Amino acid sequence: MISFDKYQGAGNDFVIIDDREKAFDEGDSELIRAMCDRHFGIGADGLMLLRNHDTLDFEMLYFNSDGRVSSMCGNGGRCIVQYANSLGIIGAETRFKAIDGEHKAELIDASLISLEMLDVDNLHSDGEALVLNTGSPHFVTEVENLDELDVVEAARAIRYNKTYMEAGINVNFIEYIPEGLKIRTYERGVEDETLACGTGVAAAALVAARKRNLKSPIKVQALGGELEVKFESTESGGFTGIWKTGPAKFVFSGTFAH
Repeated sequence: MISFDKYQGAGNDFVIIDDREKAFDEGDSELIRAMCDRHFGIGADGLMLLRNHDTLDFEMLYFNSDGRVSSMCGNGGRCIVQYANSLGIIGAETRFKAIDGEHKAELIDASLISLEMLDVDNLHSDGEALVLNTGSPHFVTEVENLDELDVVEAARAIRYNKTYMEAGINVNFIEYIPEGLKIRTYERGVEDETLACGTGVAAAALVAARKRNLKSPIKVQALGGELEVKFESTESGGFTGIWKTGPAKFVFSGTFAH
């Protein structure tokens, strides 16, 4: 029996396991897929292991629902910070390790977390879209009538084209609104639309700053809730001091038989 907790950040949901004793087989992709399965398992967009770290508060190991190790997950990062706080590992501030390096985070209140993302130096064009890496690779393109878009069909034409098929890419569609941005995201590894994607939200905000000169902070409305991105522009045309703030909430805990 595997004990777990389930958390969600703006509808992006995760199974989280306290693995400080390293009892979970991180190479068992079949088990991870089974736990994330929405019909026969717990149901989640991804699974995270919380482990000890020699110099930082903890380490985050993240797996997509396909069972494979993934790049950084921004919503997952906020959720595991909330989880670490519930275990008494951290207080209101933390430094932890993820696959893309060290991150800082702050607990704003009982359900709101602010997470520092890595600096972004390189944004390049693919047609009208911009491509950048905010811990995970993102393709960001502007559309009209976002609510009516068939996101899965439109995104798969990009994600599986010859440029991105092998490595994969997350595909984000954005629409500008008076309050800031609306976003819908198709995530590689999940291979479907998710209710929110933290690194995608950060990418969308930076694209809006670059292409439309929107100023920090930028509010981004995902299907699962609203997030806010703060940042500073650099002289080289990149971005630093990127902080993404949004909800991270406990859903339930339980045990999984395997």
